[in-house]
Amino acid sequence: MYKKGEYVVKVNDGICRIEDIVKMGAETLKTGRLYYLMVPEHEKKARFYVPVENENGHLRKIMTEKEAWAFIDNIPYIDAALIPDEKTREKKYKEALQSGNPVQLISIIKNIYIRKNERISQGKKNTAVDERYFKLAEETLYAELAFATGSKKEEMPQVIEARIKDKE
Repeated sequence: MYKKGEYVVKVNDGICRIEDIVKMGAETLKTGRLYYLMVPEHEKKARFYVPVENENGHLRKIMTEKEAWAFIDNIPYIDAALIPDEKTREKKYKEALQSGNPVQLISIIKNIYIRKNERISQGKKNTAVDERYFKLAEETLYAELAFATGSKKEEMPQVIEARIKDKE
């Protein structure tokens, strides 16, 4: 169980602060279910209620600064997702985003980047599906890495590139 004041990653909604843990949904508070009252970092006026018993699969602890830098250092060693079948590509992209798993996000980012370069070399444009999921994956991943490292989200591509070059 998470504690009040902790930051977590909520799948599809990003970084959230657990504002409170409240009972809801019954005539009396004695039989009510416990919910996390969460406030997303990107929209301070919004509120989410997530049942405590359903936290697995929906919430995970945000990376610590040490974990974020270790993850960035490991990016060169993460393989691109191999999705040869056009019909399942979007499904795999959705699954990676819904997992919220940083390794899966980097994997699809790398896959889309490779596909984009291949298409450009063939004189073709990048697909709309690839563009959309590339932006979503970057947004999701960069938000967490920026929060954990104290960087700005829009600067994360340069931060990552500089860190990897320094480690070479």
